[in-house]
Amino acid sequence: MELTINGTPQQVDVEADTPLLWVLRDTLGMTGSKYGCGLAQCGACTVLVDGQPTRSCVTTIDSLVGQQITTIEAITSDPVGQKVVEAWVAHQVPQCGYCQSGQIMAATALLKETPKPTDEDIAAAMVNLCRCGTYNAIAAAVRDAAQA
Repeated sequence: MELTINGTPQQVDVEADTPLLWVLRDTLGMTGSKYGCGLAQCGACTVLVDGQPTRSCVTTIDSLVGQQITTIEAITSDPVGQKVVEAWVAHQVPQCGYCQSGQIMAATALLKETPKPTDEDIAAAMVNLCRCGTYNAIAAAVRDAAQA
């Protein structure tokens, strides 16, 4: 099966119902997306599929043929993603850092769709869980990335 990941076609020889997260991590060695809950609740596994934040732990690869998948490994090649990463660093958002790749992916998707989000837009889009509770820093970084 062929998937397009970070702009590159990838041939993967796995069952069609394999979750994308396991293809990324175990088959392709792309470990930036994390396993959190396995139930699409926490968002640690978030990637972009055709620009939309998608929980890769429950998204099977057979549903992704012909779509563009973007992972944290390539997010800085996108100008908006680069701004988000810079804001994350400037605000020192991560504590443990486990959820941060998913948070960055969600923030990038938000800013690509809504370049000047309100606080309500940020709250509605940034629903990934952070066990360390860095939500205030996340929101501040999103606001700064939007202004950059």
